[in-house]
Amino acid sequence: MSRIWLLSTSLVLAGMAHADDAPKVDDDQMDIKIPSPWTGQVELGYQAHSGNTESEALNGLVQASYTKGRHRTTGEWKIYKLVRENKKDKRQSVYSLQSDYKTGPKSYIYSSFQGNQSNYTAYYKDYTLSAGLGYQLMHTDTLTLEFELGPGYRYQKPNEDEIGSKDIVFTDTIREPIIRAKIHNEWAIRKNLNFYADATLVAGESNATLNSDIGITNNITDNIALKLSHSLQYYDRVPEGLKKHDGIFTVSVLVSF
Repeated sequence: MSRIWLLSTSLVLAGMAHADDAPKVDDDQMDIKIPSPWTGQVELGYQAHSGNTESEALNGLVQASYTKGRHRTTGEWKIYKLVRENKKDKRQSVYSLQSDYKTGPKSYIYSSFQGNQSNYTAYYKDYTLSAGLGYQLMHTDTLTLEFELGPGYRYQKPNEDEIGSKDIVFTDTIREPIIRAKIHNEWAIRKNLNFYADATLVAGESNATLNSDIGITNNITDNIALKLSHSLQYYDRVPEGLKKHDGIFTVSVLVSF
């Protein structure tokens, strides 16, 4: 019996000695860095407008996104200052807010609001509200493809004091239900080179619009990138004598944080 006790005591002492000899891990090395749920970017650039009007503009953008668990919320505020020769400059603000909630590995529900307000453009107020279902057709480290569809409501109040002969606008105040559909694509072509493409369809009784936005960003540093993009707006119904599309080419610098 004494031999068993002696053997057991030896094993315990040997284990304790081995534990003391083991390399110690610093407390700092045990800390796990959790990424911040907040991301954002600031953009400053130059625009060239084509279609019914030939003009130039300076644009600024502030964007922030919050992701936690199944929730994702993104807000965006764009400011434009149109510079036109021998004419009054026009300022315009466009803001949007979208919140998503994942209901499955690839599906989610969304609510979306976009507002366009200015004292100097054809529409004094232009609001679109929508809610519906979204689906991630593809989501990998290099490629993302999402589709959204849902009903909504549109309110447009024309700014009759500023309506010009080349503005795509009617003098009626619009209050109507709509159908909204959107497809979003992101592709990491290389480590520092990214491509994106968006297309949004908003259809109501008064008009149907298709907005497309394609662009490419080249990262200069981890936080600074050069962006080239082209946006196109197509209208199903326009005043007589006007083109059904307007285009915008943008060159800008992005700062991410």
